[in-house]
Amino acid sequence: MHLWYEQKFGVPCPPHESAEAAIDTFEATTACLGVRAEPDGRWRVYAPHGLADVFNLVVRPNPVLAPRQVYEAKTARWQRQWPTLTTLPWPAATPER
Repeated sequence: MHLWYEQKFGVPCPPHESAEAAIDTFEATTACLGVRAEPDGRWRVYAPHGLADVFNLVVRPNPVLAPRQVYEAKTARWQRQWPTLTTLPWPAATPER
């Protein structure tokens, strides 16, 4: 997985200490979402940026953790798949990684 990611996006993908830590690095805040079933049958939702953008079909960059080129590559693909998405641009004041 790591080699494929580096070949595709040109950035290393280091291992994470937890699923939540990995989710926090996703390229778009809308993608920072995880759901799992707990042993007692309850569902656990991890959405550090909330769910409003998910339900409103808004894609927002996560410039603190993800590189610009990864965000732009993925949002271009998502926009082709779901033309009704609102894709917000990378912030101009954020340096490229």
